[in-house]
Amino acid sequence: QVELVESGGHLVRTGESLRLSCAASGRNFNMNSMAWFRQPPGKEREFVATLRLSDATTFYADSVKGRFTISRDAAQNTVYLQMSNLNPEDTAVYYCAAGLYVMADQARQYRYWGQGTQVTVSS
Repeated sequence: QVELVESGGHLVRTGESLRLSCAASGRNFNMNSMAWFRQPPGKEREFVATLRLSDATTFYADSVKGRFTISRDAAQNTVYLQMSNLNPEDTAVYYCAAGLYVMADQARQYRYWGQGTQVTVSS
């Protein structure tokens, strides 16, 4: 019933910027937070950033702090991930997630997941 759809991923060069979007839809979307995770090739999913929907409070992984910004729209049904100064280490499938827990950095703490969008950063 609740669907998350990511968009915006594509091939970029080192140092460039990219913005990802995640649109949430559903008859009764009552999650408290949304987040971004990523899965590099051959690795497990890792936390990127999360946002509390009520007041847009944010929390970031150390690896992206200062480079990535998570935000939401006024309707609280879309979150964005603005990525700057990208490097090949950022290459991954990026997933949007939503859940009841706030400021959560573990994948198991999120209830809903999108299908992912591929971000590839060339050197």
